[in-house]
Amino acid sequence: MTLKLDNLAIYNKNSAGKRPLLEVNVEIKAGEVVSIMGPSGSGKSSLLNAIAGQLREPFKQTGCIYLNTALIDDLPPYKRKIGVLYQDPLLFEHMNVGENIAFAMVQNKQIAASQRQTRIAAMLESVGLADMATRPVHSLSGGQQARVALLRTLAASPSAVLLDEPFSKLDINTRGQMRKWVFEQLLKRQLPTLMVTHDKQDAIAAGGRIIELPPC
Repeated sequence: MTLKLDNLAIYNKNSAGKRPLLEVNVEIKAGEVVSIMGPSGSGKSSLLNAIAGQLREPFKQTGCIYLNTALIDDLPPYKRKIGVLYQDPLLFEHMNVGENIAFAMVQNKQIAASQRQTRIAAMLESVGLADMATRPVHSLSGGQQARVALLRTLAASPSAVLLDEPFSKLDINTRGQMRKWVFEQLLKRQLPTLMVTHDKQDAIAAGGRIIELPPC
């Protein structure tokens, strides 16, 4: 599986002139993490929104987005099979840990309802959160919530993953552990991944190519 951005450019219709916020031309291979670094306002989050099918006015895009050889530009977000992990876990507070993961599994038609609880238990055990399926999410530490957020993303069986400053709100010790664990999970599943970050250490830890955007 590959994620290809073919001369993808993001524009702000309200800006003077016709110069794009950013232009990216890259093919991300299975298991590779490509990092994009740039100052605030350089269009990094808008780029991820474009790939996920969430770009809104006043922004627009040109160029093409391919998942493997399939053009996905005109597909709605729920059909793109793109997983997104944000800097905030964005877990559902009215659901417990297991229910948060199960929510993503409902979207994944490959997992039968009878298999979900067994699959959830195995996923939680694999990240050191065994027996926490019934825990309220607000009772978890920041690192635990981050792990559950990634499990929920992976539970939908995405074909590619986008990381939006995923470690920026973690303390230093937890951050290093989460970097290692997240990148191991993505490599294990051979998922092409695009990460935007302000932190050079995040990009170095990802081990892939680094694209640095110029100042606006």
